[in-house]
Amino acid sequence: MMPKRIGAEAVPSLLSPGMRVYVQGSTSEPVAILEALRTQPQASQQIHYLSVVIPGINHTDFAAFHEEAKMTTFFMTSAFKHSFAQEKTIFIPMHFSEIYTYLDQLDSIDVVIIQVSQPDAQGYCSAGVSCDFMPVVLRKAQIVIAEVNGHMPHTYGSIRISLEHFDYIVEVEHPLPQIATLSLTPELVRIGQYAATLIEDGDTLQFGVGSVPLAILGHLTEKQNLGIHSGMICDAVVELVESGVVNGSQKSIDRGKIVTGMAAGTERLYQFVHRNPMVEFRPVSYTHSLEVMKQLDSFVSINSAIEVDLFGQVNAETIHGVQYGGTGGQVDFIRGSRLSSKGRSMIALLATAASGTRSRIVTQLSSGTIVSTARTDVQFIVTEYGIADLRNKSLGERAEALIAVAAPVFRPELTAKWDAHKRMW
Repeated sequence: MMPKRIGAEAVPSLLSPGMRVYVQGSTSEPVAILEALRTQPQASQQIHYLSVVIPGINHTDFAAFHEEAKMTTFFMTSAFKHSFAQEKTIFIPMHFSEIYTYLDQLDSIDVVIIQVSQPDAQGYCSAGVSCDFMPVVLRKAQIVIAEVNGHMPHTYGSIRISLEHFDYIVEVEHPLPQIATLSLTPELVRIGQYAATLIEDGDTLQFGVGSVPLAILGHLTEKQNLGIHSGMICDAVVELVESGVVNGSQKSIDRGKIVTGMAAGTERLYQFVHRNPMVEFRPVSYTHSLEVMKQLDSFVSINSAIEVDLFGQVNAETIHGVQYGGTGGQVDFIRGSRLSSKGRSMIALLATAASGTRSRIVTQLSSGTIVSTARTDVQFIVTEYGIADLRNKSLGERAEALIAVAAPVFRPELTAKWDAHKRMW
């Protein structure tokens, strides 16, 4: 049966109290439908929204639509501050791979709201720039409502969705979110230079989001035959492909393919992935799978953090005890790189914060600070002052290596505090 075509303003009438409603996040957020829900607040009475929002991209507080609405999220942003304080937003810390499992274990989802590309000649839409959780939520859905966006690229991978799979479609024409390329400071440039020395020709890369991974990608222009297997790709990938640096020719699986779960960037990136057979969008059950990463020889994980202590513990999600973002896929990929033959992982971060007045290399994570990645998972720590290799290091050797990549002005204090720790032991 073909879907019914409706306007976005008609979607709120399809909801009823007590429903569990999944709304797609990332760069595929169905913005026209969300605006309709925002302007018709009564429709969200006793609705429990569920969404995998991405900080920096998604800013909609679903729990604010109605005083009796709730929301479950796996990442925190400042947009959720008030509803979280009111206990209307439920934050569940999880590895990205476990979110997929969590969704798969739900009995059902009453309504799933997604955004897809226009159908091809055979009547199939693609997942566009965000495939991450699409298979599992479609499998669990009782009702599927799709924004069919003329601006959404038609992409390849594991998801082709027949129009018959949708109950309702809302035809829209709006551009995708534009994630501007960040400018690089001299400190970020130095981080990129150091990190690039850990990457070899033929490696397959995973990278997180933000200025630090971007700085590293920008220093790979002299490398050859790199591959990509990542949860997300950005504009820098386009440059690496066009320059011939990334071709995937040495990948042990998915040879010649860029594998990703989502794309977030500018129109240049979205045009690049449109009908590009080199780029395959796969769900989290594949991109974040340890079994898959184990098959990728020379798999290198590149991520960032807020601070690292002298034990090697990584905090990537709290500042002064306040939750920002979530655990994400950092640990998934770090552990995947460890299973890979000749795999490596690095955490790269600026050595200081607050205009140089606070060290990001700290003696010990303070009370209330979350450990995102355990010390036993960490391999390389990279700052603008060098590389700390923590592999097979004792407690003292770890501390010494990390102090050496801290900002010089903080090294005496870190050394003195570490010595005090040792005396306490």
